[in-house]
Amino acid sequence: MIRFLQSEGKTKKYVLGGLLLLICISMVAYLTNGIGSSGGALGDTAQGVVATVDGEKITSQEVREQSRAMLRQQVPRGEVPEQYLVFFNGKALDQLIDQKALLVAAQNMGLRASDAELREDLEHGQSSAMFFPGGKFIGEKQYEELLQQYNLTPAKFEQGQKESLLLRKLQSMVVGAAAVSNADVDVEARKRNTKVKFDYAIVDAAEVKKGIHPSQEELKAFYESNKATYANSVPEKRKLRYVLLDVAKFQSTATVSNQDLQGYYDGHKEQYKVPERAMVRHIVIKAPPAGPDGKVDPKALEVAQAKANEALKQLRAGADFTKVAQEYSDDPSKDTGGLLGWLQRGSYPAPDVEKTIFNMSKGQLSDVMKSSYGFHIVRVEDKQEAHYKLLEEVKPDIEPLLKQQAAQRQARVQADAILNQSKAGNLESAAHGAAITTDFVSATDKLPGIGTDQQLMGTVFAAKPNSAPEAAATAQGYVVYEVLAVQPPGTPTFEDIRSKVEAQFKDQQSGLLLGKKTQELADRARNGHDLKKAAKELGLTVKTSEPVLATGQVPDIGSMSSEGVAGVFAGKPGDIVGPSQVGPNGAVLQVVGREEPSAQEMAQKKDEVRESLLQSKRGEMFNLYLMNLRKQMEKSGKIVVNETEKKQLTEGAGPAGF
Repeated sequence: MIRFLQSEGKTKKYVLGGLLLLICISMVAYLTNGIGSSGGALGDTAQGVVATVDGEKITSQEVREQSRAMLRQQVPRGEVPEQYLVFFNGKALDQLIDQKALLVAAQNMGLRASDAELREDLEHGQSSAMFFPGGKFIGEKQYEELLQQYNLTPAKFEQGQKESLLLRKLQSMVVGAAAVSNADVDVEARKRNTKVKFDYAIVDAAEVKKGIHPSQEELKAFYESNKATYANSVPEKRKLRYVLLDVAKFQSTATVSNQDLQGYYDGHKEQYKVPERAMVRHIVIKAPPAGPDGKVDPKALEVAQAKANEALKQLRAGADFTKVAQEYSDDPSKDTGGLLGWLQRGSYPAPDVEKTIFNMSKGQLSDVMKSSYGFHIVRVEDKQEAHYKLLEEVKPDIEPLLKQQAAQRQARVQADAILNQSKAGNLESAAHGAAITTDFVSATDKLPGIGTDQQLMGTVFAAKPNSAPEAAATAQGYVVYEVLAVQPPGTPTFEDIRSKVEAQFKDQQSGLLLGKKTQELADRARNGHDLKKAAKELGLTVKTSEPVLATGQVPDIGSMSSEGVAGVFAGKPGDIVGPSQVGPNGAVLQVVGREEPSAQEMAQKKDEVRESLLQSKRGEMFNLYLMNLRKQMEKSGKIVVNETEKKQLTEGAGPAGF
């Protein structure tokens, strides 16, 4: 635990939701992606170890944890398809290998991260608003509780932070020599700030497609030539019979006894504990800061104390606390009249002052108290001893939960009864007329009364046909089902998918015609040095853009940074650019004019451009360093990957782990 972080802080409760800092578990997030994984074999490496880096193991579980952290960044909420999880496992493995390889390199160079450097980073770095709001540490208890939300101990978190510091030191060493010339800056600044005006003609893909009218013979020929792509494209279908035991229906009749409520309350009583707390208002007069010699000016300290004494004098004379706080207090709480709200032990940043608070009576006003922040005056508005909420208070929370559990049990019992009866007889009779028989359905179809349930359909489509009924859990409750018949996957006839074949034929032909027409437009424009004339000959309209930067947008074209149209910024008036693809359409452009940036505009942007180029240069240098480091470590056997374990993680052959 970092007790060296302990220093007194703002008397304010901070909402620390999100905590983006904790993504520092992915400590190489600032690295470039896409480094290929190494080859080789681990020989006798134990199962569950996916790689070793300089003898240090990377387990499959570590990879999955890293993958989950990455997923939380990319997909904060909602379900994630399995193929995404597999993809992120591969990325996570690469990140962990990169991280450990870089840490080995940093340590071999003699780089270290001290406790003092860690404190400095937490207090003044990216995490300062989380751990040191207002420049004051949130307190040891809140620090631990905050980390617990992310399943981190202080030791684990601090070790990760120190490793992050090492990586940043290494990065600084590697890219320290990165530089860009004034000439490069001038060229890039001019490029970014030059505006171009141009004519452009769009070949509309939708209009091209409208002109395609294939005959029956053409469509049949297309179907035959692409028949292999349609093989087994009709999915397997199954005819089902099932009965749904909906928990919601059981819940409407479920009852909960007082004994049940009492039993649950007694077993979970700690959840309903209310800690001792005090409703507090305070005034804080800040102490003057220490000078360069580390000492506080005694006269300035006397002035601060005198100010506190004057505030207390007014309060004792009957002045309104809110008004006195607004006039005298240096704490942000002065905006609410010094009101801090309910405080628990450990939440006030000055321990001695807090001790006094919890020894005070309701309505009591304190003397002036001194701490390292300055001078405090506190009034206790209300107090509440530690206690447990009464059963009657929490009954509205407990009763629905117990009803849900009771309904769940009843549904399960009923499902088991139907299942046993159906095995002795048949599902139809066991369900007493409540069974539903479907037509043939695919695995993605909705089921009556159930809707879409991928997990259930996966189970149903894995079951053997004509076997005894089975039971399965669903989001709604339980299903007892049997597979009556199976239609295997098949290849559709031309008549079955004629509309699909026609749509594919039109897509293919329109793509060819679009390319041909756009090329013809470009050729005519170049031959005659005139886009407007060429467009008129082909029945197309020409539009003229406003002067636009390379980062700008143009109607019908979109972003000017796209590869197909960016050539206008390198052209001179009269140059033809294209044929280009802009979205689904084709385009040809002709440069009309250029507006070079003024000397003043160039000067204003140079610092920004220089920094941008420098960051890009540093990224390239570090990426190259990392690639070479991995190659060297792989070649020397310091990085070894267990291909079997890796395959299980990246191809979904192993445990899901999520």
